[in-house]
Amino acid sequence: MDLFAQQEADHLFAAQPLAARMRPQTLKEFVGQHHILGDGKLLQRLIASKRIGSILLHGPPGCGKTTLARLIASETGSELIALNAINSGVKDVRAVLQKANDQVAGGGPRPILFIDEIHRFNKSQQDALLADVESGIIALIGATTSNPYFAVNGALISRSQLFALEPLPTEAMTDLLQRAIADRERGLGNRGVTVTDEAIQFLANATDGDARRAMAALEVAVESVVESTQTVDLDVARESLTNRVGGYDGTGDEHYDLASALIKSIRGSDADAAIYWLARMLEGGEDIRFLCRRLVILASEDIGNADPQALLLSVSAMQACEMIGLPEAQLTLSQTVAYLALAPKSNAATSAISAARRDVREKQIIPVPKMLRCQHYTGAEQLGHGDGYRSAHNEEDGIADLDYLGVDRHYYQPVDRGQEVQMGKRIEELRQRLRPQS
Repeated sequence: MDLFAQQEADHLFAAQPLAARMRPQTLKEFVGQHHILGDGKLLQRLIASKRIGSILLHGPPGCGKTTLARLIASETGSELIALNAINSGVKDVRAVLQKANDQVAGGGPRPILFIDEIHRFNKSQQDALLADVESGIIALIGATTSNPYFAVNGALISRSQLFALEPLPTEAMTDLLQRAIADRERGLGNRGVTVTDEAIQFLANATDGDARRAMAALEVAVESVVESTQTVDLDVARESLTNRVGGYDGTGDEHYDLASALIKSIRGSDADAAIYWLARMLEGGEDIRFLCRRLVILASEDIGNADPQALLLSVSAMQACEMIGLPEAQLTLSQTVAYLALAPKSNAATSAISAARRDVREKQIIPVPKMLRCQHYTGAEQLGHGDGYRSAHNEEDGIADLDYLGVDRHYYQPVDRGQEVQMGKRIEELRQRLRPQS
């Protein structure tokens, strides 16, 4: 490389963001993911043997998927061909596969095809990979932030090893930040700036295991004080992290995981946990209509008649949120979530309709008893419709002792909580009157 080419390369490197400049050069520099890269772990053994098959790396942003793919290629001595599914199509994939096929046919080593954001490929694009993956022409490394079982074709999953990457723990993130601050060649060591321990700790905690966000915030913080205080303290670090909740995907895994956490916390009667998960979703920009729908469903599914007010409050909250919107709607949602969490729980109504519908699907259909059939048309009387029926309004206590089903089946079983305690006693008394043989 001549002098001018080296200068150009140096300038291009210096223009890269801190996260790119500090990217590990060897597997020993790679931080975290000991559950898949520790001594004796499967991925570590595969890399050591230099026999990488096709693998799928999945995990949250900034946990090292792309870096790990590059290091795998480097450690195994393989050529890495990289595509990004956002701006690549079937034509690009086929061109790479043809190149790999020619290379292997000529006696060369098989390359590694790295596809970032592989979940962005549709089914036909993913299917284009299958034949060459199965024949061993390429080793595929796919990276995705989505759950691969939802986002990647089953056929491709069955031909690949899956490795889940976790967000970086605070200790590992702290180590990365300190390394970037001290490094004079690739990092910020030549900027003459002091970064306090509190600022480092804040960034390590507040970026939720996303090394890219942490590095970006650190770089912004350092560059902002070079010409002034030359000190990054806690306040400067806070200012540098403008988006506290990063990368929330309203249709992806986090959306469903947080919704699940919210519902299960309410069901478990933990008001504090439920409000925290609500806050996470609101800070991420979740659609309040989605939240309201879930709360209305929960009011019937998990509380039911143990506290009938829960459904009324949930519907009222949905109407109020529709009228006032955010940010004020957060108050209504917080009130509703707290009430639902503390309400007595019953899934008796849920179990009842599930059992009844199962019987309708799987058992012999129960005919409508003649006394209950419609009698408001000519000829109904001759068919016996309505024979023996008595209106409950004509009975002294408002109950006509009739069998309205015709068979001995019990579906609604009130629980011994909230208002269903009294309903349980009431239903037992009525069952003895309406179907005494049961």
